[in-house]
Amino acid sequence: MRLSLKQIPIFLAFAGALAQVQVEVPEPEHIKSVIFRGSTQDQFPIIRLGESITLEFDDLSASEQDFYYKLVHCDYDWQPSALLKSQYLNGIDNQRIIDYGNSYTTLQPYSNYRLRIPNNQVSLRVSGNYVLEIYNMVGELQFSRRFVVYQDLVQVPAVVRRSRDLNFADEKQSVQFSIIPTGIQLINPKKEVRVAILQNYHWPTARYDIAPQFTIGQELVYKYDQETAFFGGNEFLNFDSSDLRAPTAAISHISLEDLYHHYLFRDLYRFDRAYTYFPDINGDFRIRTLQGSDPGREAEYTWVHFKLPYTERLGLDNLYIYGKFNNYALQDLNRMTFNPDTGDMEARLLLKQGFYNYKYVVEREDGTVELNTVGGNFHFAENHYTILVYYRNFGDIYDSLIGVGNANSSTISN
Repeated sequence: MRLSLKQIPIFLAFAGALAQVQVEVPEPEHIKSVIFRGSTQDQFPIIRLGESITLEFDDLSASEQDFYYKLVHCDYDWQPSALLKSQYLNGIDNQRIIDYGNSYTTLQPYSNYRLRIPNNQVSLRVSGNYVLEIYNMVGELQFSRRFVVYQDLVQVPAVVRRSRDLNFADEKQSVQFSIIPTGIQLINPKKEVRVAILQNYHWPTARYDIAPQFTIGQELVYKYDQETAFFGGNEFLNFDSSDLRAPTAAISHISLEDLYHHYLFRDLYRFDRAYTYFPDINGDFRIRTLQGSDPGREAEYTWVHFKLPYTERLGLDNLYIYGKFNNYALQDLNRMTFNPDTGDMEARLLLKQGFYNYKYVVEREDGTVELNTVGGNFHFAENHYTILVYYRNFGDIYDSLIGVGNANSSTISN
């Protein structure tokens, strides 16, 4: 699949035209293992109004420095909304994160920070899009993350079907859904309602501004094929470093130097191989360790070594290791380099113990990013889809989020 570089890293889709769009800022090198979730294990919080979100991250400087958080409410297109802070927050933000502690019994020292919202200082008043921003003690933005807050005012039944486009029948998946009002009356839905469709909570490939194909009474029906189609990709690769000393199916051997080093087996190109199902967590990661009871502050950091054979398919373009572990950012830290002695593209990443999904993506010289050149596209691939339904009534000054739909391609049908 080919994407414009303006879509990578996450949330630059609108940046060219709208300078104020709230982008997700990737964390600096000393900030690691950013975990951001709601009530589920998925690391993109989609919560009902009143539910909580939790953020956790590590500072490898281990200096117990102060960090502060701010909340920004945004419209459908991720521009800051017209609401005042007092209109979307109860209490005040720009507060210091007070739950933190240093790691113990680890070779790599770090300070671990934890934040929950709502808390005694602040809670959310309205639904919609939000950005959580983390600043250091001198007011410098360290990183930011998006999340969404919704109310159950519509039902969104959805299914995943195989593409009817014969050119992509074996590669694409189409999401079809309906919007059924239950706690709201939609007077002019074609102007009031907007949707966004995400595959595996991955914003660069999201679909926007899709009008209902037709209506049946109050029900809005979206039975498109091409307009709501996504490339299926392949199952993510994975490794498990939970045990510092024992190799696993993906880890060939382990050594101890300044830190532990986990060497993965050489990966293979899968675009020309038959599809094989094996469970993944759709690009996500889980921090865990067998050497302690508190993974947040006892898990060790290890150097994980990756290898992929070089072929002419890559050309002279950049190759990156891609996953939620760094929020899908393309940085020098996760860019691979060619080793002339082995003929492999190689990289090493400093990662906290746990279970990780990853894939390889190619950035071409013209700025396009190809997500599935190495792994291939298969309509059988298991993917999770999320439909976000936004609403702005006549006279409103912000976009509310009135419902969320979910579907999984594990039940794909023709």
